[in-house]
Amino acid sequence: MKFVFGLAVAGLCIAGAAAAQSASQREVWNRPMEPFRIADNVHYVGTEGLGAFLIATPKGHVLIDGALPESAEQIAENIRRAGFRVEDVKYLLISHAHLDHAGGLARLKALSGAALLASAGDAPELNSGKIAYRQGLDFPAVTVDRVVRDGEQIRIGDTVMTAHVTPGHTKGCTSWSAKVRHNGKPIEMLFACSLTVAGQPLLGDAGYPDAAADFRSSFAKLKRLKADIYVTFHSEFFDMEAKRRRTAAGDAAAFIDGGELQRRVAAAETAFEKEYARQQATAAP
Repeated sequence: MKFVFGLAVAGLCIAGAAAAQSASQREVWNRPMEPFRIADNVHYVGTEGLGAFLIATPKGHVLIDGALPESAEQIAENIRRAGFRVEDVKYLLISHAHLDHAGGLARLKALSGAALLASAGDAPELNSGKIAYRQGLDFPAVTVDRVVRDGEQIRIGDTVMTAHVTPGHTKGCTSWSAKVRHNGKPIEMLFACSLTVAGQPLLGDAGYPDAAADFRSSFAKLKRLKADIYVTFHSEFFDMEAKRRRTAAGDAAAFIDGGELQRRVAAAETAFEKEYARQQATAAP
């Protein structure tokens, strides 16, 4: 009975995650945000709550994530306000196939003509607009033009981006690293996929039985990486607003923090193990 109760609790957690993307939550996430520069050729072009990042090069641009369906026009306008043409975006990349990150991709792809690149784990969900093992998180379907492997590099102009498949939050959750420049000097930047459990059942889930193992593997992989700038796709998870204010006040190094990646991973791993223990205790016979 305890195991059944544990699954019921997990189901309620998933229902809660879907409810969190209600109309009121979406309105908060989609509040307008002025675009701003993070590094020499990296611009934040997302909403107040949902990250989208433009990596600009003379040979074309890369856009990572599309936020909600209703965010697409705002992201396109932010690209223009940052001084670039949305039609010059050559690649669309995605962190993971959830409504609040993939929702705007179909419209942004139509506006730009860009090729969408994604991992094998998330490609089926992107192509269908449905998450087969989750309910209530559907989004407009968008065709994946190229499946990328873990460690695969994408080169555009003088910028090289590397895919790091870091599953757990979804089956194909992908973090992207890039060598960029800050004040003319080369630095490492990581666009990290979500590290939170966020209602994901970690035990006995037929839809995603490897979730717990994937989380642990991803934490180990990320611990081996280094980043001078760490960002992710919900603004509160990298203190975006505080750093943006510091940047506006003249602090050119507001986003530079070589230790942030490891702190964020350690905190996420601690939260994961706590949630795993809770689910295990609930599901124990």
